[in-house]
Amino acid sequence: MARLTMAVAAEQLQLAQPFRISGYLFERFNAVVVTLRDGAQQGRGEGDGVYYLKDDAANMLAELARFRELIESGPSRDALRAQMPPGGARNAADCALWELEAARAGTPVWRLAGQPAPRALRTTFTLGANDPELMAAEAQRWAQARAIKIKLTGETDLDLARVAAIRAARPDVWLGVDGNQGFSIDQMDRLVGGLVAQQVSLLEQPLPRGGDAALADFRSPIPLAADESILTLDELPQAVGRYHVVNIKLDKCGGLTEGLLIAAEARRLGLGVMVGNMGGSSLAMAPSFVLGQCCDIVDLDGPTFLTNDRKPGVAYTDGNVWSGPEVWGSGARESA
Repeated sequence: MARLTMAVAAEQLQLAQPFRISGYLFERFNAVVVTLRDGAQQGRGEGDGVYYLKDDAANMLAELARFRELIESGPSRDALRAQMPPGGARNAADCALWELEAARAGTPVWRLAGQPAPRALRTTFTLGANDPELMAAEAQRWAQARAIKIKLTGETDLDLARVAAIRAARPDVWLGVDGNQGFSIDQMDRLVGGLVAQQVSLLEQPLPRGGDAALADFRSPIPLAADESILTLDELPQAVGRYHVVNIKLDKCGGLTEGLLIAAEARRLGLGVMVGNMGGSSLAMAPSFVLGQCCDIVDLDGPTFLTNDRKPGVAYTDGNVWSGPEVWGSGARESA
């Protein structure tokens, strides 16, 4: 690529209401947006960081400043991946390179990525941890949802009451739960037994990162998904024999380039593939929507938590998410 100019902007994306998970309460997403220009075309990418790695806006801005010379030199995506560490900053730069490359080629990102023509994807809609009756009422308000993911907090009795209340309110939906590292191996038998009773189809990241070896001897009738435990392609082999599914998030792995590599390798290893998000606007969801075309489970509901999303944005209809060419990555040749 020819030499580029990079513009970086930090943005606060306000949540409509606080969102609670195990050990953390979100009130806003702190995004960093990268725009790369070559004088005729441009590409954009949004990074929202990884809160449990202290990959916040300040860290992302510092990383982009540290690697500005590399990024503005117009590297290939592979070169960027080789030289810049994973995280929200590289995700933003990588996605900007994808969109710029698409604009230069006059072809959409999905085609450059070797993906089939995009289709609308069924997405989970996530319920933050709260009182069971409040979560059940929220599940009913999400009438269009066909899949719901429930945030748990590691309090087994309360968590199972949450699941039971939501299942009673929405007997029609696919249910998954996310432990966000909040449980111990000693809680797993009772937790899983209660989830089976409520027809839960996925248990995501029950144990803390680093404690995954305990799952090697645990036989779960519900598929287990790795999230915090598997950040990058290099860590993927650790999932084998412990998890059934890997949750790929572009902020964790550092962009769509690595996300696609993880998906392909996960298939080779016999693992299911899920695409998730660390929150963010439609600009963050759109590259993940490309990856989602080859995934078994899709969790791209980030913009539904915001008071204001970008326009144009991704659309949610009848439980599906759709990212059109006007949102990101169309390959249109537009002047900066």
